[in-house]
Amino acid sequence: MTREEALALVREFVKNEGLVRHMLSVEAAMRFYAEKFSEDVELWGLIGLLHDFDWEIHPTLEQHPQAGSAILRERGVSEEIVQDILSHADHMGIPRDTLRRKAIAACDEVTGLITAVALVRPSRSLFDLEASSVKKKWKDKAFAAGTDRTEMEHAAQAFGVDIWEHVGNVILAMRKIAPELGLVGNINPPV
Repeated sequence: MTREEALALVREFVKNEGLVRHMLSVEAAMRFYAEKFSEDVELWGLIGLLHDFDWEIHPTLEQHPQAGSAILRERGVSEEIVQDILSHADHMGIPRDTLRRKAIAACDEVTGLITAVALVRPSRSLFDLEASSVKKKWKDKAFAAGTDRTEMEHAAQAFGVDIWEHVGNVILAMRKIAPELGLVGNINPPV
């Protein structure tokens, strides 16, 4: 499956632009790490882009992502990618025994927190956001209360990256697509 086909599939099943932006963020983070570790950037990107494509039609843990896996298979997505996507859900019990599986778990939840922090800044931008700003908000448990900070820490640790280095890396990855994410804000992007 090409990226264009994957994005078309996402657009077919996802109408909530915030959810699309989440998947684009995870894709960007996965691509960043694939490049960093000299892995297959396209493969890693597809996993990030497709990981939540079925959330709107299967919005419960009883359904997501396992019910979506049948759709992916019908569309010709490789079993390797399907299994990697299934591994991002703790309740599936699929071992995170590859670097890709560790990466998708580490990149998923943290993108939401980074987005939330960027949106409450005066600039509403990723371009002036640093990991230290996320760290300040991290301590406020009422902020982005739906994000699981313990899960983020454990996933980063399992991936072998310090949580704050990881946050910085994901911010850098997301900056590359800030216009698509609506996170340029009132800052002129660097040239």
